[in-house]
Amino acid sequence: MENKTKICIIGAGAMGTSLGNALALKQELEVVLLTNEEDVAESINKDHVNEKYFPSTTLTWRLRATTDVKILADFPYVFLAIPSSAIFEYIELHKSLFQTDVRLISLAKGLSKDEHYTIAESLMANYDFKIATLKGPTFARELINNMPTAFTVGAKDVTLFREIKEIVKGTCIHLDYSTDVRGVELLSVLKNIYAIAIGIVDAQYDSPNLRFLFLTKAFTEMRSILIKFDGKKKTLFKYCGYGDFGLTALNDLSRNRTLGLLIGKGFFSESNSNLVLEGKRALDIFYEMIKADNGEQYRMIEELNKVLSGSYDIASFIHEVLEEHENVPID
Repeated sequence: MENKTKICIIGAGAMGTSLGNALALKQELEVVLLTNEEDVAESINKDHVNEKYFPSTTLTWRLRATTDVKILADFPYVFLAIPSSAIFEYIELHKSLFQTDVRLISLAKGLSKDEHYTIAESLMANYDFKIATLKGPTFARELINNMPTAFTVGAKDVTLFREIKEIVKGTCIHLDYSTDVRGVELLSVLKNIYAIAIGIVDAQYDSPNLRFLFLTKAFTEMRSILIKFDGKKKTLFKYCGYGDFGLTALNDLSRNRTLGLLIGKGFFSESNSNLVLEGKRALDIFYEMIKADNGEQYRMIEELNKVLSGSYDIASFIHEVLEEHENVPID
């Protein structure tokens, strides 16, 4: 029997299912989704449909699902497609099941609670497994339809680049690579914050001039924060940077842009503030991290923090951001 590369994806939500389906179309791979939802596993195995997340999409028959965590011992490649808040508890609970040389590839977007800032860095600091992060301009709804889709692979161990490249070869997935793990991770969080800002602008004005003025300011502010926290400037121009920011800020499938649109139209209140959480959570964390820095302004984050903290005249948001005092370069 032909030896296949064995891939386990922990999490059978939208991203886990869409990635699993894309990889399972490649006959050289054996792909299994590991989920704690028995009904989801049953619908995938029996009907080749994820009834919960993609009820109208037929999945390839090669994609299997299970609720048995013991299978982790059989897989050298494990993708983490569960929320960032659950990753460390999950790994700690099941670490004895992983192969000693397992490759853990994180798709989670969020920040760690420890001094390492990012999920991937915290995993590398706490475990001996080989760790990579996979971030990029990717809507699961597009990926499930096998549309060409891009990710940045972030890893300190460059041997992982070739391995992951070989896994996705011949699929709809395209990659670029970076050893700047912190930068890849930070950008995947920052883009959610600034997508909210662009949503506010577009809700108030249908103006290409203003939209791209704000996009430029947002991108510049992202760059400053990235460098402040030791990310590399060149990472901005990877799929995880410019690509993911553009996707999230300008496309109405983006939940954080949608939050911005709701705010800009005056529909946001504390009672519905949990409608979208990624950008709001990221904003809270980054605002705390930068507010003690009196030497540099992050005007967009500062104003967004006011917007999401209580009463705010949303009509003044654009004016307040544009009032930033710009330094005039002198040759």
